[in-house]
Amino acid sequence: MPRSLDGLVFVPVADQAPGQVGRQTRFAYHERDGAVWADYRGGDVVRGHLVGTRTDDTVDFRYVQLRLDGTTASGHCVSRVVELPDGRLRLEETWSWESQEGSGTSTVEQAADLPWTDRVRE
Repeated sequence: MPRSLDGLVFVPVADQAPGQVGRQTRFAYHERDGAVWADYRGGDVVRGHLVGTRTDDTVDFRYVQLRLDGTTASGHCVSRVVELPDGRLRLEETWSWESQEGSGTSTVEQAADLPWTDRVRE
């Protein structure tokens, strides 16, 4: 099983459609005793939260976010945790909106040496 997500920051490898996460979005993950949660923001997302569970290399979570245009959205995601050759982690995600139509796949990767000032903060 790849190492813990706790304390790691992830960045999408590509932009999604407007109103969704993109290259400017940062996810600050936490993990403890099988529970996983994260705060995220950046790009079209003002504030987002996710919460779920991890079993081996699979993370199953729900997410909710507030967008720049003032709308909210929520959904469900299942991610596979993969260790990259350089030791960083990647999350290969399959997601679906629950508050609107749409589904897809995306990939986020652990940010390499991202300064604390660029992490998700209040």
